[in-house]
Amino acid sequence: MFQAIPLSLGQLSVWHDIRDLPPARRHEPNNAAVWTLPADTGVRQVHGALDALARRHPSLRTRYDLTDPDAPRQLPADEAATVALDRIEADPGDAHTVAAELASRPFDLGSEHGWRARLLTHGDTARTLVFVKHHIVADAWAQELLRVQLSQALAGAAPTPVAEAPAPGPAELAAEQFSEAGLSRQAAALRHWERLHSDTPRTALPHRPADRGTAVQATLRSAPALSAARVLADRAGVSVACVVLAAYARSVARLCADGQAEPEALHVQLMSSNRFTPRWKGLVTSMNQWAPALLPLPPATNLVGLARAAHWSSLTAFRHGMHDVTAVARLRDRAAAPEPTCAYNFVALPDGAPAADATTAPDPGDQSPTLRWETPFTTIGPRCYARADDIGGVLSVRLTVRDLGRDQAAALLWDLHARLLAEGKTA
Repeated sequence: MFQAIPLSLGQLSVWHDIRDLPPARRHEPNNAAVWTLPADTGVRQVHGALDALARRHPSLRTRYDLTDPDAPRQLPADEAATVALDRIEADPGDAHTVAAELASRPFDLGSEHGWRARLLTHGDTARTLVFVKHHIVADAWAQELLRVQLSQALAGAAPTPVAEAPAPGPAELAAEQFSEAGLSRQAAALRHWERLHSDTPRTALPHRPADRGTAVQATLRSAPALSAARVLADRAGVSVACVVLAAYARSVARLCADGQAEPEALHVQLMSSNRFTPRWKGLVTSMNQWAPALLPLPPATNLVGLARAAHWSSLTAFRHGMHDVTAVARLRDRAAAPEPTCAYNFVALPDGAPAADATTAPDPGDQSPTLRWETPFTTIGPRCYARADDIGGVLSVRLTVRDLGRDQAAALLWDLHARLLAEGKTA
């Protein structure tokens, strides 16, 4: 009989998002990364490095008991993982097509480990590794840790003393989160949600009848926008993430107003990494959770002032980033709380590494500014979601939105862009 281990709060958040997905959408929690391998890497080297990663990180050897959707459990990590490394002869230029195909296959989390890999080779030389994982296995931060450790193993780098020690897994995290101290923190987070819902304005994005049931996705890329955001961040004494959040919130408010008076506050969901203590910073699992923030948007306030307000609202939200989403859902139902107006995530990764998401095609060249339309790989989560990155000196903002057409989505992104450039020039 397997020991019953509760899901960690991050795992529970993933489960909350995916439990009711129809079969045709069960691939949507998957994420694909394309990793270029060092020259002259052998196939056996890659297999050995993946095997070492699986032995080190329990999340890569964990299966789940999901038979009771109201009481999901993680099973004790298997002693070993069978590393099934598919190998195909292919050009590295085909990697993103391979990644999209591999990510489109859902995982059976009860019978298999939630990751797979495919090696693109030329003869006996490994050129590119496509790595696909279910979001319950690893978030973006953890995925980047895996990439770095794989690269170190392939380079023959000696592991650090920390790396030699057995890594903690999601079961240890769950044990801490459901300890007496952890339950006290959960209670504080729930009180934060309750207070926020009592103060939240009922501001919603418009619904366009012609666009009901549809989702659109576009990515804005702009080097000038990043330069402007950096100027504004320096002046405000906050991060670039807060500046982009301020511009995004103001643009969302304008769309909500639809020609009327703009709302003076927005309920925004912020993605919290929850990696704020040394013990869990290197944990391979999914720790991300949506945290609620109330952003004030006084009409006459410029982006510097809004970015400062966003900074403090974000800190409060992240302080309560670890919470039981099931308890929060019950609270929201009792309070008849409105849906958040929008959601925002500025992706931060170890050592400033670029985000690796190969479920959409790579960005063409470095033209800036550009707006590119994409087919959403997933529409799980909030109705209006902006995911921002600083990739090689270019600000990238990917907006995924449901029940709103292309014209409105494009207007939101270009308005964000114009605000950054206009105020960044005068800061």
